[in-house]
Amino acid sequence: MIRVSNRRRVRRLGRQAMGAAKTRNVIAVVAIALTTVLFTSLFTIVLSINDGFQEANFRQAGGYAHGTFKSLTLDQVDALKEDPLVEDYGLRRVLGLPTQEPFQKTHVEVAYSDANNAQWTYATPTTGTLPQEGTDQAATDTRVLELLGVTPEVGARFTLTFDVDGQATTQTFTLSGWWEYDAATPASYVLVPNSRVEAVFQEVGFTPQGSNGTIGTWSMDVMLPNSLHIDGDMGEILAHCGFQSDDPSGANYVQYGVNWGYTGSQLTENMDPITVLLVVVVLVLILLTGYLIIYNVFQISVANDIRFYGLLKTIGTTGGQIKAMLRQQALLLSCVGIPVGLVVGWLVGSQLAPAVMAQLDGVSDVVSVSPVIFLGSAAFALLTVFLSCARPGRMAAKVSPVEAVRYTEGSGKGRKERKSRKGFSLAGMAWANLGRSKGKTVITVLSLTLAVVLLNLTVTVAQGFDLEKYVSRQICTDFTLADASHFQTGGEIFNPDVAVPQEAIDAVQAQGEVTGGGKVYGRTSTVLEYVPEDYFRAARAHFPGPEGWLDQLVSLTNRNEAGLLADTAQLYGMEAFTLDQLTVLEGDLSALYEPGSHAIAAVYTDDDYGNPRMDSHWARLGDTITLRYVEEMEYVDPDTGESYGTVPPEDGNYREVPKTYRDVTYTVVALVTVPSSLDYGYYGSDEFVLNSETFCQDTGTDCVMSYAFDTTDESNAAMEAFLQDYTENQNPQLDYESQGTFAAEFSGVLGMFLLLGGALSFIVGLVGVLNFFNAILTGILARRREFAVLQSIGMTGRQLKGMLIWEGVFYALSAVVFGAGLVLAMAPLMGSVETLLWFFTYHLTLVPVGILAPIFLLLGCLIPLGVYRSATRASLVERLRATED
Repeated sequence: MIRVSNRRRVRRLGRQAMGAAKTRNVIAVVAIALTTVLFTSLFTIVLSINDGFQEANFRQAGGYAHGTFKSLTLDQVDALKEDPLVEDYGLRRVLGLPTQEPFQKTHVEVAYSDANNAQWTYATPTTGTLPQEGTDQAATDTRVLELLGVTPEVGARFTLTFDVDGQATTQTFTLSGWWEYDAATPASYVLVPNSRVEAVFQEVGFTPQGSNGTIGTWSMDVMLPNSLHIDGDMGEILAHCGFQSDDPSGANYVQYGVNWGYTGSQLTENMDPITVLLVVVVLVLILLTGYLIIYNVFQISVANDIRFYGLLKTIGTTGGQIKAMLRQQALLLSCVGIPVGLVVGWLVGSQLAPAVMAQLDGVSDVVSVSPVIFLGSAAFALLTVFLSCARPGRMAAKVSPVEAVRYTEGSGKGRKERKSRKGFSLAGMAWANLGRSKGKTVITVLSLTLAVVLLNLTVTVAQGFDLEKYVSRQICTDFTLADASHFQTGGEIFNPDVAVPQEAIDAVQAQGEVTGGGKVYGRTSTVLEYVPEDYFRAARAHFPGPEGWLDQLVSLTNRNEAGLLADTAQLYGMEAFTLDQLTVLEGDLSALYEPGSHAIAAVYTDDDYGNPRMDSHWARLGDTITLRYVEEMEYVDPDTGESYGTVPPEDGNYREVPKTYRDVTYTVVALVTVPSSLDYGYYGSDEFVLNSETFCQDTGTDCVMSYAFDTTDESNAAMEAFLQDYTENQNPQLDYESQGTFAAEFSGVLGMFLLLGGALSFIVGLVGVLNFFNAILTGILARRREFAVLQSIGMTGRQLKGMLIWEGVFYALSAVVFGAGLVLAMAPLMGSVETLLWFFTYHLTLVPVGILAPIFLLLGCLIPLGVYRSATRASLVERLRATED
């Protein structure tokens, strides 16, 4: 046998073979383009949503730097910035925080930022410039200027009062530039030169590393080579420079933060088996969807051209050369189909992405044009094409010339003819026809099954989004009214100035329709508990501070007669209505409803899923605890015990000792968690709950931290409108939260998922239907002569159409049955989604399968009829004379 070894001739032969199969080429190009459209549109939507989420996350996080090293000295900055992993850095130094009117509802920081830090924190002036060193200039956003009543003009003067580590100062600045206020950011900035920072510190007599480790120290934002392993890279930088972040009380401790806004970092840092499995399943489904339609085209094409390949082998063409011909054809077809698919797919994705993101509040409207979309889609499409033509290529390469001449669809080596004693049946013939090419049948059914499974998955997850779980986690009553700072991130420590006045509560109750309400009293006086040193240290181990600060704190902390360390206790006073909102972990709250009761509940923290952290408190059920209510403190020398009186010395070397106080003993009757809408909003001290009457009596204070209440469903909207007007116009010091606002937020999340899942289901469903159409079309075209023979021996056109309809029905029924089976098989996996989404509750449903069943059955009848009419326009004689190629 003479082997053809000329590659140029083989390539030419492949091109000529393509030219003889124009219909196949068109179908293949459409299939490849459609697959590329699927990949590109999905990548565009996913990356656009990812970019939108990241952009929103960055604004909420305060910037887009990869990470931040905190509370640094200049020497530490100089060491860290030289590390090879630090590609760029930006510096920031906080001077103070204005908290009084008009900034009670806005978190504002007066700070120095270099150009990089300003850019990365969205604080670069769009008009004017950053302040220059050695001047009284400052730059800020339009929100701060509006609150100050200053017209945005370069050169305008404005005066600002703010606290520098607890010391108030008033400073006047000249506006050098400004930018538009962004409501999504957690803070507004007044940026000043570092020379002004130093001058103010000197003016107020403040030395950095005071009681607030943030004021006066340096923060260094860094950009790393990539965002995939931020936490690991930050730790590696510290190790390179001789620092550590594990032991705050140890030597060379440096604290750092990771920008949680980068989704890639979140994914890699929190990868677990369930997440990996879900990612793999999604990728397999995407690849499989494209594989199914393209594979079917090449498999049927090879079956139709099998005689041609057999003839090639008789003249010496090797199996490898035949495979190369098919790969060449696939590549040429891809060169046409993939570019078309990339363009169409991006246009489809760019239209769907904004619609998807519009359903979710707070997500930036961004249409991604990342090269990853086009490179990834093209690579996926090309991989799918070559995977799809691999098996047909092997079939063409293995066929012998004799087998090729005798080949008909569904024939195969070792296939035996079976005699049937059953009578003639159109359904039986249709079922037998599906069995003639099991591979094509399986592929077609599987592509339809994917559409069934994906739609059912979308509906299942959407139904699983639990509004009650979501809202109840955010707010436990219909409304909560409090000072505006109570709802701010990093808001003010509770004090009498931010208490809710009684007239505000009276105004709410005057609206009527309040079905229940209760006050939460907050602690404003000094209350101490005494705890073991090990617990005292463990509770503060994660706090930042200079080397040895924890040892120094322990040495300066007062001890009682038993050697226990004094620690601040955080108390709640709750009325009956608010006590009803607590989650009881152990014990019984009934004793707390009794006026004057000396019962107390210990407050434990919980995670996003409501799971309590049982190591978050030392008190246990039945314990007897003593709280010390301090009326007056005195300050003593920690070494000699000499008293400084009630005024602490300036050098800071003193120990606080209760001078006048009362000790009250309580019994722990319950362990509880407090809903986030009723708590202080900050942590750091052990918390306890008292009856409101006992709280006011023992603490000597009656400051209301918040007022929570329910209304009738009919009056809910009216109360929402009243509170909005009241907190904006009548009492702007106050603010509120409601179930309605969180329900609207939840609806946005649900709407986004439904639109995204629906679009994905539609694309995959379209691929499945087109694959179904392609299978029916190519099957009928390949059997035109066979149908003509059947008609020539007496089979009527009506019978032939009936047989084809039965084939379509069997395809549809198989897809529905297999889809339902896969849905049931995936039920355990879907149940695990509850561990990933705290507001998800799984409910098994087969309703989407039931809805798709009649649609698929209708398509199973209509598509074969339409294709048959198109394929049988020629006369019976012409079809009998036709060859099968």
